[in-house]
Amino acid sequence: MESNNINKPENIGLFSQKELLRVGFSFAFIIAVIFYVDATNHPVNHHYLLIVAAVIGGYMALNIGANDVANNVGPAVGSKALTMTGAIIIAAIFEAAGALIAGGEVVSTIKNSIIEPSLISNTDTFIWLMMAALLAAAIWLNIATTLGAPVSTTHAIVGGVLGAGIAAGGPGIANWPVLGEIAASWIISPLLGGLIAAAFLYLIKHTITYREDMLQAAANVVPLLIFLMTWVFSTYLLMKGLKNIWNLDITTAGSIGLAAAICVYLVVKPRITKAAQQMDQSKDSINTLFTLPLIFSAALLSFAHGANDVANAVGPLAAINDAIFSGGVATKASIPVWVMLVGAIGISTGLALYGPKLIRTVGSDITELDKMRAFCIAMSAAVTVIFASQLGLPVSSTHIAVGAVFGVGFLRELLKYNLHSTHKCNR
Repeated sequence: MESNNINKPENIGLFSQKELLRVGFSFAFIIAVIFYVDATNHPVNHHYLLIVAAVIGGYMALNIGANDVANNVGPAVGSKALTMTGAIIIAAIFEAAGALIAGGEVVSTIKNSIIEPSLISNTDTFIWLMMAALLAAAIWLNIATTLGAPVSTTHAIVGGVLGAGIAAGGPGIANWPVLGEIAASWIISPLLGGLIAAAFLYLIKHTITYREDMLQAAANVVPLLIFLMTWVFSTYLLMKGLKNIWNLDITTAGSIGLAAAICVYLVVKPRITKAAQQMDQSKDSINTLFTLPLIFSAALLSFAHGANDVANAVGPLAAINDAIFSGGVATKASIPVWVMLVGAIGISTGLALYGPKLIRTVGSDITELDKMRAFCIAMSAAVTVIFASQLGLPVSSTHIAVGAVFGVGFLRELLKYNLHSTHKCNR
């Protein structure tokens, strides 16, 4: 039906106008990056290389926003918890916030830890190495997107840096222990996502859906879930976002986070109780009460994705910036704010321009997921990605989400089997 509409002459013109508008805004972003980098870094030697690197990093960020972010809010849109506009706004804000607040550790890993920068004595070689890695990952992502192949941007940039490094300095330049940790995380993280998702679903089933009065149970449990999410996330944000301004210990941050969570609970609890009083004892009613937790988990997953995947766009750019400004291969230099902004704004711009189509696709693919299961998947992916980001490990949020889907599906089948076995034994 959609293809027939596109083939109509009037729709072809409309489609072309929209596509040209998207391309125009993309170019406007890239041009803004060029002007900013040129204006602020003009006296520096090789500043033209920094401009080219920033353009490629911005282009990579646009691709990440266009492709990866749909996985974060697709379940919320597909289950009708969020409108498309609401999903775009929430994802764009939290992707950018995650990149700027919590993206530093993973950027440092991509910049310094995949290869040993100290083994490259020639600054120009290091700059071109990182440029080649960034360009290779961006081109591969674009080709895969054109072919409709689901690929990981994380795998692309790690492979790009490793391949370019080996080409420049041989196998000895690779930091194999760190690469081993990264490779292990790619295996462990989907399994962990599946286990956490299954645990969330098991908790929900035993505290809500297996109760005689499901509606009352949901009215009690859902506000508690929101309370716990607010407490943990607020504490994490305080410790992560304010560490350079105000060095909070876990007790102080936890206490402030607890106060914020109590305030949220006092606001949410009466609203959910009132909504539950107007519903019947059905699965649809329970799912409706999970709208708010699902929106919260989608925002949290967007934050986690921004924190982890911004490194795929700007990790090599940060390394090139260090090399140009230090005149050598720096391993401990800080990451400039403008570098993080290129990644954060690029991801959000790519999402706003190209995200809706993929969000609809992801949403339609998971329509068999109700809001409870979609919440479990989003929360488990968010927790796993944030944990990996804290450790500085670049992981694939897509693979983790797939692991979470399998975890939820496995638990469903296991519970069905146990229920069937119990009925047979009782005969």
